Amino acid sequence: MRDHRLPAFVGAAALLTALLAVLGLQDFAFNDYDSEARPAFTALTGGDLATFFEGLPAYAGSLLLRAPFALGADALGGGELAVYRAVAIPGLIALAGLAVVLALRIPGRGAWVALAVVAANPLALEALEYGHAEELLVGTLCVGAVLLALGERAIPAGIVLGVAVAAKPWALLAVGPVLLALPRGQVRALLAAGVAGGLFVVPVLLFGGVGARVGAETGAVFHPWQVWWFLGDGTAPANGVAGYRDAPGWLSPITHPLILLTGMLLAAAWARRGRDRTDALALLALILLMRCLLDPWNNPYYELPFVLALVAWECARGAAVPVLAAAVTGLCWLTLVFAPQHVAPDVYSALYLAWALPCALLLGLRIYSPRRAHRLADAVRRRLPDGDLELTGRPSAPSAGR
Repeated sequence: MRDHRLPAFVGAAALLTALLAVLGLQDFAFNDYDSEARPAFTALTGGDLATFFEGLPAYAGSLLLRAPFALGADALGGGELAVYRAVAIPGLIALAGLAVVLALRIPGRGAWVALAVVAANPLALEALEYGHAEELLVGTLCVGAVLLALGERAIPAGIVLGVAVAAKPWALLAVGPVLLALPRGQVRALLAAGVAGGLFVVPVLLFGGVGARVGAETGAVFHPWQVWWFLGDGTAPANGVAGYRDAPGWLSPITHPLILLTGMLLAAAWARRGRDRTDALALLALILLMRCLLDPWNNPYYELPFVLALVAWECARGAAVPVLAAAVTGLCWLTLVFAPQHVAPDVYSALYLAWALPCALLLGLRIYSPRRAHRLADAVRRRLPDGDLELTGRPSAPSAGR
């Protein structure tokens, strides 16, 4: 709190997230919020709790978490558009807070790069435009839980993790990195997570409808940004869109269990090695990237939590500038937002895999074989003309994870 840069960072983060709100929350017509969350919030503001619980989507916990903001907007006389904007506030505040926390970890001008990558990330704008403001909140909570664990704060880390999992089930992928980041107190963290998450899960189980309990399968949704794309049927246009493929019939039931299993195996493999606890953030980034690669439903905003974990890891490792997170953000925008407007699905699927697969391999190398990763980084630096590229961060001091 004594850092003289704090007021500047807070002001800049507030301005950048406000800009995201202005650009991304103009209207909810035809986005996912309109069909998935709006009916439940409309019932809530109308005082119909039974219909509210019956209409909760698969990410029911995030609606319960944001319900006070919906009620507040309604109490102030706002309509449906005001409610739509109000329920995005928790995610925007969380994103701005994370931007400030990470910027304070970097000296010099690199701090502003870290702040911009988090608070002005174009993937966050995609999440808002798709109608999934809760992705900003859940992604930030997952990263925040690991940061708290690195600071040896078991109970707060567990509480934040439990709220994240209750808000959106994919946050289960952060359980392994949080527990491995803690030097002790894993049981206390799990108990705290169970209590905090239960406050949101129990009402859903007791009063929620079928929609709130569905989410094990991906259905027929099959987007180009994932490893299964070229296994799809391209003989006929899927959903009437030329160039799109239909999902194989065997894929839908296995993908979500496979993603969860992959996350568990990656965490278990890292637990068996002598490790730097700071790399729990890199482990989280790798697991979240694998989620994107393995999920046929992968949307552009799915990559946002991965990028947040990546920039947090670079900041925790003491990188002068979060080069990887900035570069990955640019690649995500090019292949997930820009390319689909100009090339065929097969092409932008290949472009996405061309960087995402090597990125996963390099992260895995850094996590599971750090000495080889450092040798590779040194070899790259020697080839750079009069420059320095911090690919993996320097080995941190024992207190660097705090």
